[in-house]
Amino acid sequence: MDFKFTPYHVFVVGLLAFLQFTVVLDFMILSPLGVLVMSELQIPTEKFGYVVSAYAFSAGVSGLFAAGFADRFDRKKLLLFFYTGFVIATFLCGIAIRYEFLLFVRILTGMFAGVLSSISFAIVADLFPLQVRGRVMGFIMTAFAASQVFGLPIGIYISNLWGWQSPFLLIAGVSGLVGFAIFFFLKPVTKHLDNKTDRKAFHHLFATLTESKYLPSFVATTLLATGGFMLMPFGSAFSVHNLGMRLEDLPLIYMVTGLVSMIGGPVMGRLSDSIGKYNMFFFASSTAAIVIVYFTRLGVTPLPTVIFINSLLFVFIAARMISANALNSAVPELHDRGAFMAISSSIQQISGGIAASVAGLIVIQTPNGYLERYEVLGYVVATAIVCTILIMYKVNEMISEKK
Repeated sequence: MDFKFTPYHVFVVGLLAFLQFTVVLDFMILSPLGVLVMSELQIPTEKFGYVVSAYAFSAGVSGLFAAGFADRFDRKKLLLFFYTGFVIATFLCGIAIRYEFLLFVRILTGMFAGVLSSISFAIVADLFPLQVRGRVMGFIMTAFAASQVFGLPIGIYISNLWGWQSPFLLIAGVSGLVGFAIFFFLKPVTKHLDNKTDRKAFHHLFATLTESKYLPSFVATTLLATGGFMLMPFGSAFSVHNLGMRLEDLPLIYMVTGLVSMIGGPVMGRLSDSIGKYNMFFFASSTAAIVIVYFTRLGVTPLPTVIFINSLLFVFIAARMISANALNSAVPELHDRGAFMAISSSIQQISGGIAASVAGLIVIQTPNGYLERYEVLGYVVATAIVCTILIMYKVNEMISEKK
């Protein structure tokens, strides 16, 4: 039986997508502002690195702590609480004038932002049946591409006009409007409370974390984060010093790949619903692994070729994430769904941070900027992708047995 999208369903998907846009932009905007931040606050690169990594680590830890409470409240109230905290913390980033205060408020922002994606995906799983979750996830995850295409250029432009704090004030203002929309128009999401357990928060967290049937999904989530977090931190340096791109070419590369991802994400989501989530995951993962091994071995390459390969890679990595998230959303029982999503989000953040650190140990940058052993990184990521294909097969089999 086909699921019929009502105007309210369309509103919820749009609202969650825009919420994700603000959260992703808040996370991504600090990196390109690094030059301005370090200059104005007079801090070295390692201190700026602490500001960036503190957010991710804080987000991962807060997700674990929130997991025990995630299934004990109306998901709308939980979303509104954490999003309000996110808006306030982002505003505080916009008035920071000292390093210590900025570090503190980035930790605070991560504490609230780290839980928002898991609550959003739990709402999606509560409101939409599995057969349409691919297209819903695909649309919501266009937020990542949209922040790259629209958010970053606007943020960088206004930071040049009014200072590095101004993008955070803009994000806080826009996010405030989203918060009002959640408060006034999102209906309570309480179906999971009908099956609420009597377990206390820590017991609920521990029981969900150690549930044997959830472990394959948690392991797959750990490996899923490997690709992006290992390759992306060095992407711009590899493009310039190994592929021969000019710095002026980078905005065009990111904009085109972002636009392609915005179009490709919903298409891949719809395809995953029609041909099967695991079939899409297998195809997208296999293609991504081949492209990564080829791409990381390239030398000086024409700009159109680099744009084409980047676009191809972004689309299939997005297809992996969309189909994997749709599959994983069917794993937990209803009364564990919020905790499961929160734990998965935390695992993704923490494993991503570890992956980025490991990547830094593998890659070596020569004095002229050239990256050595980047192809080794490609082999590591491709191996992780193959392992994820095998683990997700087990997840898919488990879901099929539940039907």
